[in-house]
Amino acid sequence: MTEKIGVMFVHAQEEFGADAAVHADLMRFLDRDRFEVHVACTPGPDEEPSLPMRIVREIPRLRVRPTRFLPWPGGELDAMTIVQTLRGLRGVPRDFWDLRRYVNANRIRIIHSTDRPRNALYSVMLGKVSGAKSIVHVHVKWSEAYSRAARWAVQEADAIFSISKYVAGTVVEMGRPRQDIHIVPNAIDATRWDPSTDGASFRRELGIAPHAPLLASVSRLFWWKGQRELLQAFELSRRERPDMKLVIVGEDAPGHSSFTRQLKGLAEALGVAEHVIFTGARSDIPRVMAACDVFTLPSFEEPFGLVFLEAMAMQRAVVAIDNGGTPEVVEHGRTGLLSPPWDVPALAANISRLVGDPELRRRFGEHGRQRVLDHFNAPRMARDAAAAYEAVLGA
Repeated sequence: MTEKIGVMFVHAQEEFGADAAVHADLMRFLDRDRFEVHVACTPGPDEEPSLPMRIVREIPRLRVRPTRFLPWPGGELDAMTIVQTLRGLRGVPRDFWDLRRYVNANRIRIIHSTDRPRNALYSVMLGKVSGAKSIVHVHVKWSEAYSRAARWAVQEADAIFSISKYVAGTVVEMGRPRQDIHIVPNAIDATRWDPSTDGASFRRELGIAPHAPLLASVSRLFWWKGQRELLQAFELSRRERPDMKLVIVGEDAPGHSSFTRQLKGLAEALGVAEHVIFTGARSDIPRVMAACDVFTLPSFEEPFGLVFLEAMAMQRAVVAIDNGGTPEVVEHGRTGLLSPPWDVPALAANISRLVGDPELRRRFGEHGRQRVLDHFNAPRMARDAAAAYEAVLGA
């Protein structure tokens, strides 16, 4: 019998974002007849496991190795931050070498991390000291704006996974040879997204009439995601449909703590404040999708747009922007409508077209869900990753 390939994922942070969700689906769907799957995961405070730890413990046939990772202060390093970081190092070097012994003892051949600096550094350094192949999975547009540590890891890893052709191109532009990059498009577990979910209760909760046209936008809030342009386009579209409502779901992104306030001020200035609802972060996104008529996120240079897959899986037509990785996900004229970046009138025209044409929305929604089932399902993503692992080992 062929020996299974040992793969270990690295998850150092205590939060659980979209990149972590993708990796959790890889851990869940990798073929256990071919792979033995491990994860080195931060345990969190002693009194309560971290959110990532709680999630990975629910994945069947996954070997979880709690790991104390190097503290990562981020931001500017002042004297107090340096002192606190050094204090946090107690026991960490020993844990790193214990983790290396774990890699060797379990014959792990692939160490796979996201592009977050600490994860990527651990992946590459463990690969160098253990002989395993390191893979850094790039989930963002790559550029000089990212930390020196992250850029070093992306250059030094044995291979790179990219979530889209667009992202792969930015990694090549930063100097990594194209042959080192494996494109593994993101995917979701479509079984978690049921188009028959009740959306009426969400409308009732927010006081939205059952037949009022409803746009929904779900994302972290900062200028790159296009919420300002969306409000401007919404104001234009409401001139044709005064009963239209907009729900913006999400909270300010780190470093953008005043953006929600800015958006609310813009809504007031445009005269649409009473028709726009800011919900903050929510955990019931399927209900949000089920309640809306059109999903829209006019984000600029979106690396992929996992939320588009979620909307499509819920049979919702999508309005978005024609750049970045978005056109690889949303097919213009088939699952949604795309407009040029920063073109507010074109964005408004696409919103108005879909709001005014229920039959077109229905067709787009059906095509969108089928596209997710056919091309953007988690088992396919795991098969792509498996083929890439074997290619890296073969190389």
